[in-house]
Amino acid sequence: MSASARLTTGLCRRATSTTTTTTQLRGLRCLATTTSVSQITTAGGSRSRPRRRDVRPATATTRIPARCLSTTVPRFDSATAEAEEDAFDPASVERESDQVDVCIVGGGPAGLAAAIRLKQLANEAGNDEFRVLLLEKAGEIGAHILSGAVIQPSAVEELLPDWLAEDNEGRFEGATPAGADSMRFLTKTMAIPVPAPPQMHNKGNYIVSLNEFAKWLGERAEEVGVEVYPGFAASEVLYHADGSVKGVATNDLGIARTGKPKDTFERGMEFHARITLFGEGCHGSLSKQVIKKFDLRSESQPQTYGLGVKEVWEVSPEKFKKGEIVHSMGYPLPYDTYGGAWMYHFGDNLVSIGLVTALDYTNPWLSPYGEFQKLKQHPLYRDVLEGGKCISYGARALIEGGFQSIPKVAFPGGALIGDSAGFVNVPKIKGTHNAMKSGMLAAEATWSALQDSSDSGAVFLYDYEDSLRNSSIWKELKEVRNIRPSFHTPLGIYGGMMYSGLEAFILKGRVPWTLKHKVQDHAATKPADQCPKIEYPKPDGKLTFDILTSVSRTGTNHEEDQPVHLQVKDWDKHTAETYPTYKGLENRFCPAGVYEYVDDPSKSEGVRFQINAQNCIHCKTCDIKAPNQDINWQVPQGGEGPKYYKT
Repeated sequence: MSASARLTTGLCRRATSTTTTTTQLRGLRCLATTTSVSQITTAGGSRSRPRRRDVRPATATTRIPARCLSTTVPRFDSATAEAEEDAFDPASVERESDQVDVCIVGGGPAGLAAAIRLKQLANEAGNDEFRVLLLEKAGEIGAHILSGAVIQPSAVEELLPDWLAEDNEGRFEGATPAGADSMRFLTKTMAIPVPAPPQMHNKGNYIVSLNEFAKWLGERAEEVGVEVYPGFAASEVLYHADGSVKGVATNDLGIARTGKPKDTFERGMEFHARITLFGEGCHGSLSKQVIKKFDLRSESQPQTYGLGVKEVWEVSPEKFKKGEIVHSMGYPLPYDTYGGAWMYHFGDNLVSIGLVTALDYTNPWLSPYGEFQKLKQHPLYRDVLEGGKCISYGARALIEGGFQSIPKVAFPGGALIGDSAGFVNVPKIKGTHNAMKSGMLAAEATWSALQDSSDSGAVFLYDYEDSLRNSSIWKELKEVRNIRPSFHTPLGIYGGMMYSGLEAFILKGRVPWTLKHKVQDHAATKPADQCPKIEYPKPDGKLTFDILTSVSRTGTNHEEDQPVHLQVKDWDKHTAETYPTYKGLENRFCPAGVYEYVDDPSKSEGVRFQINAQNCIHCKTCDIKAPNQDINWQVPQGGEGPKYYKT
């Protein structure tokens, strides 16, 4: 019997057991053996696009796990429990649990590479019973993945050597070989050619939709025996009595916005593992918890971030240049703001275009989304996009701290992989190869550690820390460690470009110093009255778009009646402490129209803070950039959020 079938059969057996209590049954979630999680939907309300207020889902389905309850057992009925509702505590309901060898949180390139490598090792050793389980909060593998992306194929070629082979029926078919690449420095109307540093050359690389690439990796993971569960949002880290990580729990379903249980209430499920690998990507909600608990940043600098805003266009055939890669710096960003843009021609008449804005920008009037709309008006980009059609939009935060911001990656019972640790090579504008490689290194260290240890006691991945420092990841990031922080000089982008050229062409990281990131991103923001106000032009609906039109292209869906996953303890206090100084910063840094200050004469500041959580596209910017760090991004119900296409 397969591991997946074991899990299913065990849960169904417990559900139909006459000794199972009603309380236990309320927490059961059971996967039907003939139905994949991603195939199960329930109808819901739909609208063509989100609204400013009281926003409902933009799509018509919500993916949730199936339930396998005996018809002889009563469902949880809020009417019969009316007397208990006011004091309801979900923790009073017992959670079902499952024991696996390795649990991986996150279905991105790092988590999938780790899962595949672990099962490769187990299968080679003839250990069919070795269980590797991967949890992904998106309803489908790849649905929350967004990147440029030009990938360096070194890691995938090591993991799956036949990934592009013509005789491989399961090959990845979405890779466009990189062609000519160029670098431009932009003024408002000009595009000035500048030398591209060596690490930005893309010969031998491929332009891909990372969304499709992750989906393909998920299929390969299932082929080797990984238990892949999309739609399961890990929301809690579990610990043993000795403080080591025991596993994770998924969040509860069917909780109303008031905090009371609905008729659909289901308790989350626990997954216990000897090793838990966290591959949630940038600023993961559980990763930040284990980083704090185990003080993993005690010997590193704080992480710093950027926000990438992206669209995919179908352009006129005469404007399409398959494989062409263009990068730019300068306009539209201010001289003191780090960032850059890209334009990649891939597939059939498709163009990926995006702008990354460093989140240590100082002016609270700046809107990364607004800057992206300005970018498309520049002749370099406008000439390609005009006459085309925008088919997809997305945004997400990305890691920029580099070598000096890498935390310790191993801790009792688990480890950080991929962007949960921060392996993006910012000057190279690539991170997928390092994310996958880190997952593979962690997998090999995990396999070795589990073979050498007994079933009792915490497992620590010493080999992962060591192999990481001896890997290409460490060498690559160390060489470019000073390039990103060099843009903190008073000369801004100009000083950074000069120093970066020196490092890239001559010094190549062989210097005794390591530049520091001076402040955390949220602390870099200045009061609004100290900065020039920025007015953004009204969108034309052809090349530039209002933010809610863009959000409608993400496929974002959240059930409305659930606790707000963007957690602010006291909305009035947040308003009093944030609005007078920053004048609505949240509305401008969010690329999805989630945050608003609505005119309200009854409030002391004259405005009321509002969170349109249904619009959230899971970019994590609010958790990073909120000046008082009082917004906590937590996972919503599993299967919700964006459903990206071609990103």
